[in-house]
Amino acid sequence: MSYLVLARKYRPRNFTEMVGQEHVVQALTNALTQQRLHHAYLFTGTRGVGKTTVSRILAKSLNCQGTDGHGGITATPCGVCQACTDIDSGRFVDYTELDAASNRGVDEVQSLLEQAVYKPVAGRFKVFMIDEVHMLTNTAFNAMLKTLEEPPEYLKFVLATTDPQKVPVTVLSRCLQFNLRPMAPETVLDHLTRVLAQENVPAEPQSLRLLARAARGSMRDALSLTDQAIAFGSGQLQEAGVRQMLGAVDRSYVFRLIDALAQADGRAVVETSDTLRLNGLSAASTLEEMSAVLQRMAVFQAVPQMAAAVDANDPEAVETARLASVLPADETQLLYSLCLHGRGELGLAPDEYAALTMVLLRLLAFKPSGESAEKKTLTRAETAPVQVPAVPAPVAAAAPAPAVMHAAPAVVRPVAAAVPAAAPETAAVAPQPPAVQPPAAAAVAAAPSPSAPPAAPAAAMSDDDASSEPPPWPGSDEEAGGAVVAVAPAASGTAMALPVRDAQSFERNARPPQSESAQGAPEFVAIPVRVAPEPGARMQPTPHSAPVPVSSRYTPTEEGDVWHTTVQQLVAAEA
Repeated sequence: MSYLVLARKYRPRNFTEMVGQEHVVQALTNALTQQRLHHAYLFTGTRGVGKTTVSRILAKSLNCQGTDGHGGITATPCGVCQACTDIDSGRFVDYTELDAASNRGVDEVQSLLEQAVYKPVAGRFKVFMIDEVHMLTNTAFNAMLKTLEEPPEYLKFVLATTDPQKVPVTVLSRCLQFNLRPMAPETVLDHLTRVLAQENVPAEPQSLRLLARAARGSMRDALSLTDQAIAFGSGQLQEAGVRQMLGAVDRSYVFRLIDALAQADGRAVVETSDTLRLNGLSAASTLEEMSAVLQRMAVFQAVPQMAAAVDANDPEAVETARLASVLPADETQLLYSLCLHGRGELGLAPDEYAALTMVLLRLLAFKPSGESAEKKTLTRAETAPVQVPAVPAPVAAAAPAPAVMHAAPAVVRPVAAAVPAAAPETAAVAPQPPAVQPPAAAAVAAAPSPSAPPAAPAAAMSDDDASSEPPPWPGSDEEAGGAVVAVAPAASGTAMALPVRDAQSFERNARPPQSESAQGAPEFVAIPVRVAPEPGARMQPTPHSAPVPVSSRYTPTEEGDVWHTTVQQLVAAEA
């Protein structure tokens, strides 16, 4: 009898033997149990994850006759009836598999659909399974749309593809889609262990881990590699033989490189790189293995409990945990990033081993030195204790200060009140911040004495009026050269600083005293009018001798100045 490969020998015969596709198995099992069957199914996924296997199990569940020959639709086909055995052997007349990669035309699809008008011969349902359905032409897809949407009650469609993006949306909308996921290496490892136990093939655990990682999520690839490894190792699986067969880089080289990088040993890095070159090992595989180890190290550094719970029988896990405790976490992240970028640079270099050496030296060059590796933190500067000022005494509401209006280009200053007679003591003046300090020196005003009478030509200004006066508008006092002194809040019975200016400002801006009734009245500020121009500068038409534009035939005169002043006054009044 001819040898049957492991991938076909251990193909699942029912849903309970399916591995790694629990979400699909549960959905189909419930649908079969509740008799809620769809007329078209679409199975998607990468190669070797069980698309064709699920299709055959579904066909057996629909047509199983039971061990006594009186069974019905079931989620657990018996596997011994005529329908189950014929489907497993590929000779069941009501189950048709069409390879769309080689039968992709409209003629092949039409010949298949012609059989849909006939009822099943030996089973309950006809099942049309179209593998690699994305290879069909657009005409073939259009030919099957009507039958796919409304098939006979005895017909079921099962479509399988590895590239669902190429399937028209009109077909996707008519099918119930299931995505079969790639299998985890742990799932593949467990299945390989059971298969080799049934085959009585001795195998080292590390060799099975290599095969599980090399399968990359495909169970069929894992079983095919296992067949090859058994033949290579003369009936047994050893780690060295599997590595040699796969061309994989020994993890000992990877651990040696990472340890040398952690110790900043450039000589060991170069010697290990030369050893890899002499042994003919792939540079891309070296960087790939380094990335895998560094990723595991980063996990151990982020979750120390996982590093403490590693299996002592797994030497690679133990060594990875040791390196994770030696190399800092930030350097681990840096080395991982450089390894990923280095894999993309291998194809650009004339020699991949030279590129590998340069990547390793770059890993060593980017390793922080002892001084720069120290973490530098910013210490909070010690600030002097803040002195809380005295609570100011309540003051009465004063009349609002007059608004300052500007007339371009002349500067209009607010009318200031005269300062009362100076008292013997001097008021404390709050310093002006540097950003607002005017160029002229600030003058200190003397606080008025309670018994001193106010000056005759000027109105008396109380402490409340001085303290409640808002600061002047920016640009008014600075342009005139006057200095403004900030008013600091004062406690009851203490001297208070007044906003003062130079002597010229008082002489120029002195105002007559106001009565108490007039303090609340609005104040008006006169806007100066520009100086009248020369009499000859009136608006006169220019001589027509010179060809000048119409817009430049008139010159500005007094009338224009009057209109300008009027507009400025209106704007100021609105403000």
